[in-house]
Amino acid sequence: MSAQIIDGKSLAEKLRGQLKADVAEFQSQTGIVPHLAAVLVGDDPASAVYVRNKQRACEKAGIRSTLHRLPSETTETELLDLVQQLNRDDSVHGILVQLPLPPQIRETAILDAVVPMKDVDCFHPENVGLMVQGRPRYLPCTPSGCQLLIQESGFETAGAHAVILGRSEIVGKPMAMLLVQKGAVANATVTIAHSRTKNLAELVRQADLIVAAIGKPKFVTAEMVKPGACVIDVGINRLDDGTLVGDVDYEAVKEVAGAITPVPGGVGPMTIAMLLQNTLTAARLLS
Repeated sequence: MSAQIIDGKSLAEKLRGQLKADVAEFQSQTGIVPHLAAVLVGDDPASAVYVRNKQRACEKAGIRSTLHRLPSETTETELLDLVQQLNRDDSVHGILVQLPLPPQIRETAILDAVVPMKDVDCFHPENVGLMVQGRPRYLPCTPSGCQLLIQESGFETAGAHAVILGRSEIVGKPMAMLLVQKGAVANATVTIAHSRTKNLAELVRQADLIVAAIGKPKFVTAEMVKPGACVIDVGINRLDDGTLVGDVDYEAVKEVAGAITPVPGGVGPMTIAMLLQNTLTAARLLS
């Protein structure tokens, strides 16, 4: 029997509908329109598409969105100056610096410069620390979106063995931190696996829950998945023929798994929905 398909697109639409109502209520009470400022350096096509999708989603939800486009030769000092300008702008509630940045700019220097209250991506060390301690100001967008998809599937995380494939600051590490907390869609026993993990396939096959964020197309095969496991595919990879695929061999794995997210239409729309939620939260905290 094929796996339950966890539809991130329809769940994100539902969340955005609720968010639109919440934004309207907040605006009627305070007169304030939540405002997300996005910064795009260079002309990476994937980043440009992602930022455009975020802008459209903001518009639909009643959130103001401004885009600051900078050329690829922008210096670190110039970008820091813009970040400080946005930090001081009281009309801006959330600041999003689109990654990756050109090689002459240190990502940590830029992400650390965003004031924690406007760090709606939850990359600042202060916000990461609060999340690790289980008292988050903001939840990291992709991992919290994954949590809601797991909840939507009906999978019980308490006591389950979750294997996270990947140890990035954006997905792998924060995903593990959220799942290991006490609370809903948490209380899991978590293993973080990566490129140096020995007997990787054997380890993944022990998982009740797999979150694949390793950046390799169709890396997780059917043989690596325990029958009935819940599989969340964070990967998005473009093949030579232009096809978008995840880090999971979807067609094969869906015949083994209990529940699985598709690519596209799984995690991606949820990431944007959670970013908008964080922007509204920031507007509330700053108003």
